[in-house]
Amino acid sequence: MTSGPQPTDDVVELRVHGVSGAGAEQILDRPHSYQVAGDGSGGFYRPRPGYPDAEGPAGVTLEAYRWSDLPSGTTVRTLSLVFLLPFMLCNVAIWMRPAARGTSGAGLKAVCRLLALTLTMLYVLAAMGVALDLVAARCMSNPTCLTGRPWLSWLGGRPTGLRLAVLAVAPAAALTLVWRLGVRPGRNFDAFHTTTNGSGPHQLSAVGQWDSAPVVGRLRSVHVAAGFVTLSTGLLIARIYSGASAVSVVLGVVAGAMLGACVALICAHCWIDAPDSGPVDRVCAGLRTAACVLTALVLVVLAVDPTPWRPHVGLPGYSMLGSLVILSQTILLFVLGVMVFASRGQLRRGATAAGGPAGPASGVDTDEMRRGFGCDGLGSGPLQGLGAPVIAAVATGLAIALSADLVFRVADLLNRRAAADGERDISAPLGFKWAIFVFLVAAATVLIGAVVVTLASRSARMRTARATVARDFPDAPPAARYRLRQVERTIARARFTERLEILAVVYACMVGAGLPTITLGMLQISPGEVVERLTGIPEAATNFGIQVGSFLIAVVVLGLLIGGIFAYRTAEFRRYVGVLWDLGTFWPRAAHPFAPPCYAERAVPELSRRITYLTEQGHGVLLTGHSHGAVLLAATVLQLPHQVCGHLALLTYGSPLRRLYGRLFPAYVDEEVLREVGERVNWRWVNLWRDTDPIGGWVFSPHRPGREPVTPGPPGTVDRRLRDPADVVPPPGDSVPPQITGHWPGEADSRFTAAVTDLAGRLRTRHR
Repeated sequence: MTSGPQPTDDVVELRVHGVSGAGAEQILDRPHSYQVAGDGSGGFYRPRPGYPDAEGPAGVTLEAYRWSDLPSGTTVRTLSLVFLLPFMLCNVAIWMRPAARGTSGAGLKAVCRLLALTLTMLYVLAAMGVALDLVAARCMSNPTCLTGRPWLSWLGGRPTGLRLAVLAVAPAAALTLVWRLGVRPGRNFDAFHTTTNGSGPHQLSAVGQWDSAPVVGRLRSVHVAAGFVTLSTGLLIARIYSGASAVSVVLGVVAGAMLGACVALICAHCWIDAPDSGPVDRVCAGLRTAACVLTALVLVVLAVDPTPWRPHVGLPGYSMLGSLVILSQTILLFVLGVMVFASRGQLRRGATAAGGPAGPASGVDTDEMRRGFGCDGLGSGPLQGLGAPVIAAVATGLAIALSADLVFRVADLLNRRAAADGERDISAPLGFKWAIFVFLVAAATVLIGAVVVTLASRSARMRTARATVARDFPDAPPAARYRLRQVERTIARARFTERLEILAVVYACMVGAGLPTITLGMLQISPGEVVERLTGIPEAATNFGIQVGSFLIAVVVLGLLIGGIFAYRTAEFRRYVGVLWDLGTFWPRAAHPFAPPCYAERAVPELSRRITYLTEQGHGVLLTGHSHGAVLLAATVLQLPHQVCGHLALLTYGSPLRRLYGRLFPAYVDEEVLREVGERVNWRWVNLWRDTDPIGGWVFSPHRPGREPVTPGPPGTVDRRLRDPADVVPPPGDSVPPQITGHWPGEADSRFTAAVTDLAGRLRTRHR
């Protein structure tokens, strides 16, 4: 006799929202709700009893899980969109490894973590460039620059070492700020570290069972240590360049040893990734403390060291240190690309040895599969297996561009009065000018590429869109011609999503090719000189282009800030910003500890507990997930015990499981994982998708109603395509045709209601 949930006919429909971040009433499609579990960040809500229409379709009990406030509040999230974006992208890159089995995941992880460490060092170097190179070394040695600036002039006549020691507090404070911001989000997840034991053999099943707090804490300690060591190293190099003393040389050796220790710890996965290891925690914390003490000691030595400083333009050695960090990033990106290409080769050899890549069953018409968002199989496309180096290059290029523009803009601000009075220019190091030039060339190339890709793909996308509209609305009247054209354009735009991968690859290639040129700044070679020598374009034109590039970066930053604000005030804009944010924060912080926190670390365990509780009360549970909510539910199903899964059904709509996650994260979301999800719920799974959706899509088979599924067996019954819009002519009693839904949830759609009724009926039949 088995123990377990007692079956009843009562079914709870648990709705999990996606990128919309809607309120509980909107998710439930009911005007009044109350919270039954959770808190303000992540909570479960039901319609308030006593009001009409409190039940859902087929008499199910409605419940909604709202998780959109888990990562942080609106203000923090908006700022994070700008300042933490490179960190977030670097963190995502570590999860985008190829799907080949037996590859050196440890090596790829080490390279990604080292690259993340250099981003922290670059962050500190940018702050040093403003406070120490521009202000302390350049502006304070220029009387005209100090005129009218009392907040700087009080240090103008002080010794160089004292000026540097005082203003070094600014980069130290900037590092401390991101350090504290990185600690803050952990409070939301403290109660969710207990894991379940029902996970499957697949990588995605581990989502929500990660207790990344120890790993993130160790990485954070190492990054803070590396940041303070970078500050100390820059100051000591300046001291040694301008007149070495015994103390500065000794401290320089200590700083080099501590930086080597940071690199060694980052690469020691057996230490960093240990689940519970007090000694490792103490080592990392001790290294962080030692780095802070070293920085304090260096500041004291600089302030009191009587050794005279030799005249020098700018902070001595600063340009070299920045160029070395960027050169190391170039090498790491190259190594990462080589490792990934080797893994892709291994994957192809394995597929060939196994008899070729998996595809549709023999005799099945593959025309639908080819039309399925432009790919023939799961994870195919330009980024298949190349996501790690491409996204890492994008993150690095963005971080360098933001850092360079910060220094360049401040230099321009400080230089205006000095240049007007004929004093020596206060200019940014040439390496940063090269960085802006590389960004300008990469951005121009991507812009040209976007135009080319748009025009080149337009005919194919429009041809497919017209064929789709012709099949969906064969009897449309002539008066609906304008509406038909609108639908065609919407479908064509939705099919452009996959082409974005091409643009990402182009940008990454341009950044990877351009990064080595930044080291020319160490040789005092300007971009204008090289361009004029190679192309004959006057140096003045190149300098003007660099100014334009600097303003372009500022526009990007401003656009991200405004976008972050409007993303939480404009629902239409929120769809596109939200999908990128949710995609980036779904994965734990395994590379960069200052990245935004992983919402799945709380959401998946919280869903698991709630689902288990409902089944223990004798309820069948219909899980309905929109957009990223479908990903959360898939990860939840994979870790639930089998006796709980026996009382579940799954309804997904607008799901990016295959279209985005399968292409970008092939090692974690593949055909085997998706089939495991279906088997766990005994194929009580329906996936609704639309051609007008730019984010979601089919999971197993892109077949149309009335046609045989591309995938045979139970997986072929999962996907149901919805015609969108429902019609192109106004319904009786209305003056406008039905709206185009696209990626919007559409719980009020009668076809959604029919799917809920179908799955609820299957659950009740199962219980009888």
